[in-house]
Amino acid sequence: MKNTFTFLLATVLLSTCAQAQQHEQDRLKHSGEVLQEILNIPDNLPKGVLDKSECVIVIPSVKKFAFGIGGNYGRGAMSCRSGQNFTGPWGPPAMVALEGANIGFQLGGQAIDFVLLVVNPKGIDSILKSKVKLGADVAAAGGPKGRDAQAATDVLMRAEILTYSRTHGLFAGVSLDGSTLRPDNSASEKVYGRKITARQIVLEHAVGTPAAGQLMVSTLQKASPRNMSNPKSLSSSSQSH
Repeated sequence: MKNTFTFLLATVLLSTCAQAQQHEQDRLKHSGEVLQEILNIPDNLPKGVLDKSECVIVIPSVKKFAFGIGGNYGRGAMSCRSGQNFTGPWGPPAMVALEGANIGFQLGGQAIDFVLLVVNPKGIDSILKSKVKLGADVAAAGGPKGRDAQAATDVLMRAEILTYSRTHGLFAGVSLDGSTLRPDNSASEKVYGRKITARQIVLEHAVGTPAAGQLMVSTLQKASPRNMSNPKSLSSSSQSH
């Protein structure tokens, strides 16, 4: 009887673990699908801005009604360009979490996707260390849209992270000041099957890109194969890593 109970308990635990792993892999795959859809919108992320981004974060389908008061959050994935100075191909994604009441007031109960572009390498180090507050710990701004190159240049000079949202098919820059962003290492562990930090994934490339992350990485590689940031800004930032 005891052996039967132990076997059943082990079976339940293994099933629960497998479901959790599948859930995070599905979330990672969905992040790639959302990114691909957004990049196919005619008036989407300005290519000049994407080309000057070192990392891209996708938080798919955040829903206000799922969380309750004060508990608005979303989970997604972050991919960064490889190489010491972020000049190589896009690398394996780490899982991240976006939290804060400031997300909720914009939702009204509908699904919403967020895309965050890290356009200053100093912002990457802050995100990977711990939880950061957008607009306080790192400079964040609603991202420019379309082909307004001049506006994009001005915003790029002021911000470390540019934030966008998509809801009801509409894509636009959005303020997420006051929200917090952090690595979701427990989710990354489920995706990669072992304990691993976001820093090890996106900076050290200690793992390869999993099947669930291939779409996100290949979409970024196709859309922006080269980092067009000022080489001086990239070179000076590498000393902090």
